[in-house]
Amino acid sequence: MEVMDEGMISATESLCPECLARIPAQRVVQGEKVYMVKHCPEHGDYRTLLWRGSPQWDSWVRPTIPTPPKECFTQVEKGCPFDCGLCEDHYKTTCTALIEVTQRCNLNCKFCFANAGTELDEPSLDVIEGWYKNVLAASGPVNIQLSGGEPTLRNDLPVILEMGRKLGFNFIQLNTNGLRLAEDPGFVGRLKEAGLSSVFLQFDGTEDSIYQGIRGRRLFEVKAKAIENCAQHGIGVVLVPTLIPGINTHNIGGIIKFALENLPAVRGVHFQPVSYFGRIPKEPLDQDRITLPEVIQAIEEQTDGLIKAANLKPHNGRCSFSGNFTRQLDGSLKAIINNSCCAGPERADELARKTRTFVARQWSGAERLTIQSPCTNSWDNLIQQLKTYAFSISGMAFQDVWNLDIDRLKNCCIHVVSPEGKLIPFCAYNLTDKYGHSIYRRER
Repeated sequence: MEVMDEGMISATESLCPECLARIPAQRVVQGEKVYMVKHCPEHGDYRTLLWRGSPQWDSWVRPTIPTPPKECFTQVEKGCPFDCGLCEDHYKTTCTALIEVTQRCNLNCKFCFANAGTELDEPSLDVIEGWYKNVLAASGPVNIQLSGGEPTLRNDLPVILEMGRKLGFNFIQLNTNGLRLAEDPGFVGRLKEAGLSSVFLQFDGTEDSIYQGIRGRRLFEVKAKAIENCAQHGIGVVLVPTLIPGINTHNIGGIIKFALENLPAVRGVHFQPVSYFGRIPKEPLDQDRITLPEVIQAIEEQTDGLIKAANLKPHNGRCSFSGNFTRQLDGSLKAIINNSCCAGPERADELARKTRTFVARQWSGAERLTIQSPCTNSWDNLIQQLKTYAFSISGMAFQDVWNLDIDRLKNCCIHVVSPEGKLIPFCAYNLTDKYGHSIYRRER
């Protein structure tokens, strides 16, 4: 196996992209780049880019004290990631639970982590109620994201929302491509009445050529109409671009500009660098990836410094970043500073609680209050400031079979509820080998 000039950073474990066997792996530095290097005895060597550019890799360590779930639905037998459910070796309780209410879809995207669009039996309301109750047992009333497929294809989606609210879930978000929200404003109203808190809107750019390349059709006006209909009903919208080099990474600043023009209906932008699992066009090379530091630098450059890279901080270790801002009267953005992340190790359950509280406050519909006084460093003061027209910029780098780091996976607090009612970390649930075969997701 090749040894990089500047040596190994640290050891972990990963999976073989061909056979999904658990194998040793190393994180190796070469200049401003960090690679995962691993070897499968049967299928040979792999090297995948993890990090490219500034901020430095080692500056984004965020130590936590593990706290396993309150109730585990599986036993440790084969080891991570093959015992998910969650098991007692998982480090974090749930911050967001994804419930997939359908696998049907009204698009056929080239990139789709769920490989959605097939006609499968949809879970009944009784089954979904059982999933809600399993989440409560494992982690309490965490944030819920209703997903799919395309969940708005279910006409009983308002009933599913009402059920979750009655069971005690205070923040329920809809993960959607927005087609029905644009076409059916009455349905949007019913979702609001049923208790919808926020819309997580697939939004890949402000140019129709981008949608043509990723989603197969022109969609920008449809997305704008969906946002307009949500605004009329006071539903907060988060724009969620899948960033794909050569397709829409040039439009990062344009997306942010559009979001700011639609504040406070649009509560923020949540960038997701493309991950290669589910339905993908080809096996990725390093040039097919954009890493978190590259996203951060592009945000500063493409907004002409309106958003500074220094104000985008690690949110969940090396998985994600976030920054929060209030818009001033002159159009500038003032960063909301929170230094609690630098106070030393925290319990994983406390970090999950903070993540839940923060997301629910920031991504819901805006409250029409005046801008607060300059902030202090307390967490409570940070949450209080988000009652203004605050605007968030964040990013999440999901893992695929080429860059999977099992240490990172154990720290995941975003969990998918499987058809059996188990809670499985998002990256493990969607993980596929290079041929598209999954560990957990049902084969199509």
